[in-house]
Amino acid sequence: MSTGHGERRRSLFRGRGRDGQLVDQHISDLRRDHGAIGRVTIAEAPDREPVELFGTLRAVTLAPRGGAPALQAELSDGTGVLTLIWLGRRSIRGIAAGRSISVSGRAGVQDGVRVMFNPRYELRP
Repeated sequence: MSTGHGERRRSLFRGRGRDGQLVDQHISDLRRDHGAIGRVTIAEAPDREPVELFGTLRAVTLAPRGGAPALQAELSDGTGVLTLIWLGRRSIRGIAAGRSISVSGRAGVQDGVRVMFNPRYELRP
């Protein structure tokens, strides 16, 4: 889907589920899973320190930066959202909205948004 600003975006978590409940149930499930396995959450992740996070990709966007391609993905774990940015990439096989993923790198804040540049990642089933 085009946003009119030169970006392509695929998104998840819009509307209501089959039973009429908002898709917020998925967020509740993510929070429960993190608590059960003792992982650091996005909300707890310290800035500028190495961290490993797990969540679901909510949206994947192609958003060029400075004339170079950059693939962006919103990672959600039910406690917060982190924007993952792979510089120099137009696409990455397996990176798609709705996919579970583990990422590692250093989180930070840019223009008021939590980001992680060029994270290492592992796709999850």
